Amino acid sequence: MRIEAAKQAVGYLPITPTMLAALRETARLVSTHYSTMIEGNQLSRDQVSRVIERQEHFPGRERDEREVLGYYAALERVEKLAGAAGNVTEAHVQTLHALVMAGGRKRVKPTAYRDGQNVIRDGRTGRIVYMPPEAKDVAPLMRALVAWVAGSEADELPCPVRAGIAHHQFAAIDPYYDGNARTVPLLTTLLLHRGGYDLKGLYSPEEYYARDLNAYYRALTVGPSHNYYEGRAEADITQWVEYFCDGMADSFERVRARAEEASESGARDQSPLLRTLEARQRKALALFRESETIRSGDIEKLFGVSQRAARTVLASWVSGGFIVVADPAKKSRKYALAERFRAVL
Repeated sequence: MRIEAAKQAVGYLPITPTMLAALRETARLVSTHYSTMIEGNQLSRDQVSRVIERQEHFPGRERDEREVLGYYAALERVEKLAGAAGNVTEAHVQTLHALVMAGGRKRVKPTAYRDGQNVIRDGRTGRIVYMPPEAKDVAPLMRALVAWVAGSEADELPCPVRAGIAHHQFAAIDPYYDGNARTVPLLTTLLLHRGGYDLKGLYSPEEYYARDLNAYYRALTVGPSHNYYEGRAEADITQWVEYFCDGMADSFERVRARAEEASESGARDQSPLLRTLEARQRKALALFRESETIRSGDIEKLFGVSQRAARTVLASWVSGGFIVVADPAKKSRKYALAERFRAVL
């Protein structure tokens, strides 16, 4: 109920595109900072911001900088995948991991799963705290996870519960030698966005985990043994799902507070006009913040649709009065925002 209340409140807040862009950028920075911090990154939040904006280089922290740039690039890809058609696939997961590890490069190939045994040890004592499944079982387990997410059994569960289960199973499989802790929140965020729990792109679960890492790992650690095959695979994960949903509620309420604060300082008279727009139209407003005109290719990239589908969307928006044709050239047709909607920018 806390999650749903915050979700509804944020959905109805009169947030202008300019405010939304600022809040979304803050959410990306927060997510990047805390997710990389979970795996030991030493950069402060301010330093993370400077690295992303390419304003400053920190000698001796090159690895930390690559982790920050990689995670930020992966977050951007999540936003694109959220609007794409079809189910979440293994290729999506592998591509997100590749971006996490690529240090900011945008063109990557999906990374293969680990080909050997991985062991998770206590950083202080060296004691084994978790023994993931053997390499030969990783690919079948990941296929099963992705199939479950897309299946009817998962559909019967509320989206937050479904995402929480997927998070736990990915962490239990531990499919890569490195980068698992950065990839798993990207996967769950993608599932939440697909399920309508995107909070306008402002959701940052990583802050909740990083605030008390011991609580995070305690919640993940279930079953009678540290070995995947000796109890972890069949363990009761109620404890984890409760923790995950509490974290969602906490994060959603923080977004609600930030959004309410931003809306109070913004132009409330724009809210009735914004509410006349469809979800896709509100998202497309971000394109007009960057350029006075857009093309069908911009819509293809924004929503992950075909050229034909993008043209159909644009034609419906023209007929509905949301946009106008600025350049009628057949091969390079351009569209501008209708006059009545320009004020919201």
